[in-house]
Amino acid sequence: MQRKEKICAGEHYHLYNRGVRREPIFLEDADRIRFLFLLLYCQLPLPLSNNDYHAQLFEKHGSFYLHAHRGEIEKALAMRTVELKCFVMMQNHFHLVVRARDEGGISKYLQRVQNAYTKYFNIKHKKEGHLFQGPFRAIRVGESELRPLSAYLHRNPRELREWRGKESDYTFSSFPDYAKQNRWGALLMTADVLRGESSETYRKFVEGSSAKSIEQELREEHLIED
Repeated sequence: MQRKEKICAGEHYHLYNRGVRREPIFLEDADRIRFLFLLLYCQLPLPLSNNDYHAQLFEKHGSFYLHAHRGEIEKALAMRTVELKCFVMMQNHFHLVVRARDEGGISKYLQRVQNAYTKYFNIKHKKEGHLFQGPFRAIRVGESELRPLSAYLHRNPRELREWRGKESDYTFSSFPDYAKQNRWGALLMTADVLRGESSETYRKFVEGSSAKSIEQELREEHLIED
């Protein structure tokens, strides 16, 4: 699917993509862990290295221990061209909300994430060819639309029977970072969505919202598509 939006610096965008022919892009939690690492780390203008090491740390301890490289990361944060705000990974697709810091930042970021993940996935699972349906889809999001869109993303795990009613514990979403404590510090910027709201208030908003009304509003604004 081709991108229709022109990316403008300073604007927020809903980004999403799915597997070719709607096939799974995550076959196990190890895949989701790798993709999560890439979502966070590829914001930084740093070479990708020790990916396996960080993934193994997360499997054992639930953290990539990126704070151990705090000095290097803090310098790189000042030069990043995209800011990650929300994310969720489902079996055959993903959703992100990001803010562009320059016009080419989002394209470079997603290209880096998808290329690195596809290479990993194909080697690990002995696959060949394209994994994703296309580059990605990008839709511009207004400031007033960030909160309902974030709720839509964070409610996605309700599609998974084992996570229905426990979305705020779903590791492969940013909902735990909004509803509890931000696991990733400046690598996940929550302020524009929360706007001073407490984690508890936000959690109640997401969990208490009518899924149909949120989705209908977002579809009318063309912020989500089937």
